[in-house]
Amino acid sequence: MTADAPVLCCPDKFRGSLTAAEAARALALGVERTGRAARMLPLADGGEGTLAVLCPDAADLRTARVTGPLGEPVESRFGLRNGTAVVELAQASGLSLVAGRNDPLLATTRGTGELIRTALDAGAERVIVAAGGSATVDGGVGALEALDGDLRGAEVVVACDVTTTFVAAARVYGPQKGADPHEVAELERRLVTLASRYRRDHGVDVRDLPGSGAAGGLAGGLAAIGGRLVPGAVLVAEAVGLDAELRSASLALTGEGRYDATSLQGKVVGHVSREAAALGTPVGIVAGDADPAAHLPGDRCVTLASLAGSVEAARHDAARFAADAAQLLAGRL
Repeated sequence: MTADAPVLCCPDKFRGSLTAAEAARALALGVERTGRAARMLPLADGGEGTLAVLCPDAADLRTARVTGPLGEPVESRFGLRNGTAVVELAQASGLSLVAGRNDPLLATTRGTGELIRTALDAGAERVIVAAGGSATVDGGVGALEALDGDLRGAEVVVACDVTTTFVAAARVYGPQKGADPHEVAELERRLVTLASRYRRDHGVDVRDLPGSGAAGGLAGGLAAIGGRLVPGAVLVAEAVGLDAELRSASLALTGEGRYDATSLQGKVVGHVSREAAALGTPVGIVAGDADPAAHLPGDRCVTLASLAGSVEAARHDAARFAADAAQLLAGRL
């Protein structure tokens, strides 16, 4: 690839600061300050923001009123184009909908099932379910009840941003959703019982299925009735044509809100890094901040917090500091 080929700006969202599209624009601005051309390709890993990446055209978005995580009605969006629907769990059953007041023992995925059902009613033959950002650890039972345990012959693909197994979801994610140790134990018992029920009723053992614990077990519940679990970063990358874009780029700049030990394990940063390495395309990483225990890739990573002086300052003006970080990396790599 020639040195004058464009720089591909392909980040995930910076949670709480920038959407993936906003982050890509900021990185492109910084690249262009160096005199290099830039192309934008926002990415996602199956978590929050996946709907915006896969359905950027507002004409493809629809709205439905569904059951929220704690039972109250919420207005949620899903995408539908050419027979394929995109349902983002965070729209209906997301932790952000009940921030500071979640009840992990009561939180339900019913609204996500209602969104899938609405998409099927609208003619979807394939449904992509983005499973990240849930408020729930109900093993998907709420969603399955809303669907009457029937996907109506549609292909349902669950985009998982983790590889956690079904019962482990209680211990791994329960505390993030507000569960204390006693509630985590109760949630774990429920998932054990539910896994046995899924095996009895549907003939599918979800207990050791990689990714079945995504969204507090929603992924496992959908797998029990015929859903297929796939790595979310891979699914999104294939959908938007990452491989072809990397082949024609002189440099790839990717990023996320926080770089930590999981960044290279199923997340956008890790997937872009691996795909670019296989093609011989250099990679730079822009992160909001970084876990001190994480191994940073030397001079190929710049954090907004290091440029701004603090995490708080970086969040306050994330786009500016992301552009500054991109400028540094584009001038260096």
